[in-house]
Amino acid sequence: MLLDLNHSHINRLARTAEFGIERESLRVTSDGRLAQTKHPFNGNPHIDRDFCENQIEIISDVFRSPEEMNHQLGQFLDEINGELIKHNELLWAFSNPPAFGSEDEIPVARFYGAQRDKSVYRGYLAKKYGKAKMLFSGIHLNISFTEALLQAAFRESGAAVFTDFKSDFYLRLAKRLTQYAWLVVFLTAASPVADASLGIKSNLYASVRCSDRGYWNDFTPILDYSDLTSYVRSVTRYIANGDLKAASELYYPVRLKPRGANSPEALLQNGVNHLELRVLDVNPLTRTGIFIEDVRFLHLLLLYLASMPDFDFDEEEQIKAIGDVKSAAVFGNTEIKLRAKEALAAIERFTARCFPVYQPVVRYQINKLREGNSYAEIVSRRFSEAYMTKGLALAKAYQRGEQDV
Repeated sequence: MLLDLNHSHINRLARTAEFGIERESLRVTSDGRLAQTKHPFNGNPHIDRDFCENQIEIISDVFRSPEEMNHQLGQFLDEINGELIKHNELLWAFSNPPAFGSEDEIPVARFYGAQRDKSVYRGYLAKKYGKAKMLFSGIHLNISFTEALLQAAFRESGAAVFTDFKSDFYLRLAKRLTQYAWLVVFLTAASPVADASLGIKSNLYASVRCSDRGYWNDFTPILDYSDLTSYVRSVTRYIANGDLKAASELYYPVRLKPRGANSPEALLQNGVNHLELRVLDVNPLTRTGIFIEDVRFLHLLLLYLASMPDFDFDEEEQIKAIGDVKSAAVFGNTEIKLRAKEALAAIERFTARCFPVYQPVVRYQINKLREGNSYAEIVSRRFSEAYMTKGLALAKAYQRGEQDV
């Protein structure tokens, strides 16, 4: 195990974690078409765009509570909507895009000067994967444990060097989180409805972007988790072979991230600072796109995974993990629902034993197993008819400051 949660000091420290979020959304006109104006927040380190010029990406600070993180998200949304109102634009509230006519309506993000290479790279992605896939919006949740917890676990481990211990800790945790990414998809998928222009029929998938129709590499990457050097080498091998243009093209459920700029060199030099979970949909049922209860559960899930023994995440297991994510993204997958029930029962037992105060966090997730209670089922009921009309009404409600629907 990574953490001895029976140790009272470690158990107490484990109740605090660090959270940061990257949330993507599309800018649309008042009639629901993709905005064709320039990105209006150049130079703002918290409000950027990723692939498309008509995309907004919010990049939060790091907080020690989901409530603080969500509060800042709301503040950024106020700032963004205050600017978009001037241009008669709105933020689309779904992971799936609104109606679009052709890929000509999807401008690649425009960067200039020293950042021009970022536009060149996005042009490469557009040509390789198609621009339509660039329209999917998602949430990336960055999670780390506090330095105090890691130092306490380091002292208990008997390891010689703290930085090596920390990287090994996150490597082993990333394996388990990737293995359980399907559960996260099942519990948070919220994009079953799509406009016909996307070419995907509604209610085939609970999360289109996490399904086999979503943004994946054209091969299944096999990574080496034995140590940080081996991990970085396994990623850079795909770059050297021409399978990937850069490490950022590795479309994987979980990424290991260094502090500061993300690159294989920085990861190797500085070690692992946090995990990035990349399989969360933007949830249209709440203005910020994510419920605090889900963030609390993801923290609890990491603690549960950190209490498990190490395992060999070999090629077969990695292929299965990616296949499980795509299976969990299928709407109404009864086999996955049964597996989720079993997994949540085990997490509930773990919580009762180690963190009894957090039992409501697990019960919130278990409630999603009841017929009609998953996010995907609720979104389907509310938006399957008149997706565009109701989507515009929702975007206007959130622009006015309404919180949930």
